[in-house]
Amino acid sequence: MIRARGLAYAFGERPVFAGVDLEVLAGEVCAVVGPSGCGKTTLLRVLAGLLEPSAGSLARPGADTAPDGAPRPAVGVAFQDPRLLPWMSLRANLDFALEATGCPRALWESRTAPLLERVGLDQAGALMPGELSGGMAQRAALVRALAIRPRVLLLDEPFSAVDPLLREALQDDLLQLLRDTGTTAVLVTHDVGEALYLADQVLVMARDGGAAATIRERVAVDLPRPRQPELRHDPRLLAMASKVRGVMPRRRSH
Repeated sequence: MIRARGLAYAFGERPVFAGVDLEVLAGEVCAVVGPSGCGKTTLLRVLAGLLEPSAGSLARPGADTAPDGAPRPAVGVAFQDPRLLPWMSLRANLDFALEATGCPRALWESRTAPLLERVGLDQAGALMPGELSGGMAQRAALVRALAIRPRVLLLDEPFSAVDPLLREALQDDLLQLLRDTGTTAVLVTHDVGEALYLADQVLVMARDGGAAATIRERVAVDLPRPRQPELRHDPRLLAMASKVRGVMPRRRSH
């Protein structure tokens, strides 16, 4: 579904990352973890096509047609900031995204209503972004990203701004939404536990000194799906978390 070989990116003469290999199959979730400044977000932007790689190859799926006949974009992105348009209601924000991808108006309700109900926002469509709590705004952003039914969803620290309990609820919502829509996902996060709970594979990204960042470790998360909340305390997941933390740098990369 998405495959990179020897992928590299540099800002001018300054290398950001190099030699990145990854492969994410259809329906899988891949998480990328690592310290601040190691290039995780830049990698995500390259995968999204927002930045051109300096070297290497990148294969992404092309746009196609969804089962309901609407255009299906290749890639969708959900950022840390929900980025809802403040002058539009929640419902209008969702409709705007669907219109932008060419989805016929007749399908907007069927695309968004089940997702809104799943995340508890089915009664919030008329609210303006300023009236939404942080958690509601994050949920709305997830619904917007998934309503367009991208073949691959890229998520950049989507839950970092919410409290731990709400974060766990949003993680479960994301897993359910991905499963319901059959969406492949690549997630960037600082939270090792979150990465392991959500993903089928975790890539540890790090750099040494001024060198380009690389993928230092790959961990296959061979745990059952659908994921259940009690898995967060499962000894198998805790052992994997210890392994991941053991190869991560203990101080911020510069």
